Amino acid sequence: MEIMMDSLKVMGRIVTILPLMLAIGLYMGKRSIGELPVIDFLTVLVLGSVVGADIADPNIQHIHTVVAIVVIAILQKVIVFIKLKKRKIGKWLTFEPTIVIYKGEWKRTNLKRIQYSIDNVLQMLREQGVFQTSEVELAIVEPNGRLSVKRKPLMEPPTREELHIMRTGNDYEVPVILDGVIQMDILRRMGKEKEWIRKQLNQQNIPHESRVFYGAMTSRGVCMFSLKDSKVDDLPPIEH
Repeated sequence: MEIMMDSLKVMGRIVTILPLMLAIGLYMGKRSIGELPVIDFLTVLVLGSVVGADIADPNIQHIHTVVAIVVIAILQKVIVFIKLKKRKIGKWLTFEPTIVIYKGEWKRTNLKRIQYSIDNVLQMLREQGVFQTSEVELAIVEPNGRLSVKRKPLMEPPTREELHIMRTGNDYEVPVILDGVIQMDILRRMGKEKEWIRKQLNQQNIPHESRVFYGAMTSRGVCMFSLKDSKVDDLPPIEH
């Protein structure tokens, strides 16, 4: 009976703690999840330890875990605020960008300081399509551990301006019909009405928006529609 009660307690903690962790994650912001600087990494590590101990051990008071999670999140926010206001303190709390290659020459001292090997940098160069270090004007290891690369001018691809090619950039599209439902708020923001989109449907011999799985309009007013009953047997033979 005691095992059953402990199991129910653990399940109840999972159900209550996950929404709290979601709220805390949204409160901490996208940067904390997307980049994980050192302070944010430590914060996530501590949060994981606190939550894991709370879920695994029913004897731990659940309210203490909730308080700990909230305090950790607030402390992380305070540290980020201090980093933004006090640049010197921010330098102590995070890594600085480090130049590892300059004008094709390796900077051994910087590599050693950040404990990166040549193989680490070569792999990151290959991931960016650079296979010769002699092509590199500047390579910087960013605070999040990623590598930013600027090639030498002669190795960079030419731009349309340099080639004197006058061509407009790629267009973008916004969804106006999702699973048969016209998105009126988006239509109004694009300066269109329901009658306009239905006219576009008629021009493509689509009797009603309910037939459309996905409909989009480009910034130039061009519409494309993908129907719900489109065939799936004409797809390329790509399998796992």
